[in-house]
Amino acid sequence: MSLHDRIHADIAVAMRGGDTLRRDVLRMVSSAAYNVEKQQGRPLTDDEYLAVLTREVKTRRESVDAFRAGGRDDLVAKESAEIAILSEYLPEPLSETELQGLVDEAIRTTGAASARDLGKVMGWLSPRTRGRADGRHVSELVAAALARIDLASHDAADPAAAHASSG
Repeated sequence: MSLHDRIHADIAVAMRGGDTLRRDVLRMVSSAAYNVEKQQGRPLTDDEYLAVLTREVKTRRESVDAFRAGGRDDLVAKESAEIAILSEYLPEPLSETELQGLVDEAIRTTGAASARDLGKVMGWLSPRTRGRADGRHVSELVAAALARIDLASHDAADPAAAHASSG
């Protein structure tokens, strides 16, 4: 069953069960996906539908941060409940270990050697982490790994600098 079909079936279940929050959240996602379909002039693939879901979750996470900063705990709770509903349709999130392994593989595969290669590494990683890890977090991990590589190459190129920085 496609993601689209699953969400539409769950809207009907939520309507029959009187679960208005779930019904409204799933309708909102379905509407967002429909808008993208109209824009592209064709039905979405499961990966594209997943991208819509991921974007909806990201928007709600940003709202949670804003509402928390504004002291609106009632809205934080509502947005968090919506995130929980949407998360049921996302693939299992990657663990830190799995994510670090993918970052290392991406750096090896792309031959990245410095922070200038961030885009190349992210281009390789994005389709593999979509919906399974926060893009900002992935980017931070890649930037940190590339910085370590960059520093190691500078230290190897200049042994005197490496000796001075360790003392």
